[in-house]
Amino acid sequence: MSKKHPVIAVTGSSGAGTTTVKHAFHDIFRRLKIDPVVIEGDSFHRYNRNEMREAIAKAAADGKTISHFGPEGNDFEALERLFREYGESGHGQMRYYVHDELEAELRGSAPGTFTPWQDIPLGTDLLFYEGLHGGVKTGAVDVTNYVDLLVGVVPVVNLEWIQKIHRDNAQRGYSAEAIVDTILRRMPDYIHYITPQFSRAHINFQRVPLVDTSNPFIARDIPTPDESMVVIRFRDPKEENFPTLLQMLPGSFMSRSNTLVIPGTKMGYAMELILGPRIERMLEDMHLTI
Repeated sequence: MSKKHPVIAVTGSSGAGTTTVKHAFHDIFRRLKIDPVVIEGDSFHRYNRNEMREAIAKAAADGKTISHFGPEGNDFEALERLFREYGESGHGQMRYYVHDELEAELRGSAPGTFTPWQDIPLGTDLLFYEGLHGGVKTGAVDVTNYVDLLVGVVPVVNLEWIQKIHRDNAQRGYSAEAIVDTILRRMPDYIHYITPQFSRAHINFQRVPLVDTSNPFIARDIPTPDESMVVIRFRDPKEENFPTLLQMLPGSFMSRSNTLVIPGTKMGYAMELILGPRIERMLEDMHLTI
């Protein structure tokens, strides 16, 4: 962990809603005039799209599974190395995974491939990671060692599946059957490499629907924010001013000594209230060490 070159990671599985949290962070960065280097978790996949299809087929023929959730499908060592190097020096290497034609025009690489590795620009204020593995830990790798602020985005699992099914169908054209197959294939890696990260997070934001999601595979709609509550769990509640948060977030309450519950429509506002001061303290510590 580093005071001079902080690392912030937002972690959550595919369809969890980490992009929403990313937008909240960018609002904070803009308000505080922070220049971050933004790292996308997909850039640490081990294979490009065609290679991954071949690896999945080969694993299936051998009676095994491989997914983007686990170590076989990702280069955890490279991710750990980047966080460590950035924390020590503000340097490191990054690349992008190109998802579609729109990104291909922007990045200059074909969809389903990676851009070349390149040096991180000089002079950035902090590293901001958004993806699947910001707090991953294996026998050989512990990314968490180099993260100054780890935020988990964890909707209840049925809601997570509903969001993934709708997103992959609408944005990527996948059939419901193909999406369900992917969910099942990823499940062992989900259990071993995704969910344990949320026990390590400094703060978790968990959206809980207030409507029936008992069969996510036939749900026609994604529950809206006003049909949800958000459960926010703090690893160290002593760092928070809960009376102020309760006053500023109408309809909120404490369900445990380390858990704040808020209306779903207040999630973005709550993130600014909770995360903004933490990042400001990071900047103060960073300036004191320069």
